[in-house]
Amino acid sequence: MSPTSTHRPGRTVTGPLDGVRVVELAGIGPGPFAAMLLADLGADVVRVDRPGRAALGGDPARDLTNRNKRSVVVDLKTSEGPATVRALAARADVLLEGYRPGVAERLGVGPEDCMAANSALVYGRMTGWGQDGPLAPLAGHDIGYIATAGALSMIGTSDGPPVFPANLLGDYAGGSLYLTTGVLAALLAARTTGEGQVVDAAIVDGTAHLTSLFWGMLAEGTWRDARGRNLLDGGCPYYAVYGTSDGGWMAVGALEPRFYTVFVTLLGLDADELPDRADPRNWPALRSTFTARFRTATRARWTAVFEGTDACVAPVLTLTEAADHKHLTARGTYTEAHGVTQPAPHPASRAHPARSGARRPSPAPTPSTWPATGTCPTC
Repeated sequence: MSPTSTHRPGRTVTGPLDGVRVVELAGIGPGPFAAMLLADLGADVVRVDRPGRAALGGDPARDLTNRNKRSVVVDLKTSEGPATVRALAARADVLLEGYRPGVAERLGVGPEDCMAANSALVYGRMTGWGQDGPLAPLAGHDIGYIATAGALSMIGTSDGPPVFPANLLGDYAGGSLYLTTGVLAALLAARTTGEGQVVDAAIVDGTAHLTSLFWGMLAEGTWRDARGRNLLDGGCPYYAVYGTSDGGWMAVGALEPRFYTVFVTLLGLDADELPDRADPRNWPALRSTFTARFRTATRARWTAVFEGTDACVAPVLTLTEAADHKHLTARGTYTEAHGVTQPAPHPASRAHPARSGARRPSPAPTPSTWPATGTCPTC
């Protein structure tokens, strides 16, 4: 990213963000994941940890969202702590924080404090509710954010409660990915103009933005604002999940007519004898037929039937099963690094393949001796 390379001849470039310096003020969830994405792409990320154990902390060595980072412990409640962070920010390209609105300012590490000595700094702020609005000062978690954004209402069956998709949809899709996108866009602008920006990334905003397709379909009249009654939310029998005789599950996504024909043929049915799939009134009958067929064999059997075809059918794998899948193995989607099986850094490129991305294990928090020693951990 640097306009002029300052790397020593022969130095290994770690990724497309090689040379970008990031300061991460430790938190949980989407902020650390966003910083991991930047680190996976080659940025030099220094995580500023708090003294003591994190509220939801586990083994730091197993926290994969801290991989490829370095750590320094700074107590922001001491007189020296904020000065240390500000000095780090003065030498950085990006700072990420995930406090409630106003907390960073009270600690003396808010945007004005950190950008005073570094006008090109990109200051990324990760919250659930955003920096303003009626709910901004309140606590929250993924489940509440996606509920408020309308996304949670879309997931689940028509006759059951909304189904919570772990914290993937809010924290990481609506939060981390939007923070990262905003930070990278601001970083490009800073390289051009010399002026940094404050990026306000809110999980409710990002999650709502993810539903853009469905707002268009609502306006068009092709989407019902009711769970489990539409083409892509499990209401459609040829875009759904079915149980097998051994308690396993198969995922069916045979949307296009030609793929649907392959699907029903391999399922042992005649497409010409089935009700018209385009008429939603026939969906209950089709679902009943497909359910009965899938119940006649095991997941392994159905996997073998559909594998290598354009039926758009796949077994529902567990995390550990996914890591051993032949396609993901061939692509290097998962990797064994530093004694831990984990998703490899992505996206990859020819110059920086995924397998080479897990450079460092998650660090143990390291007490700071700077600025007293004069040694800056980002220099």
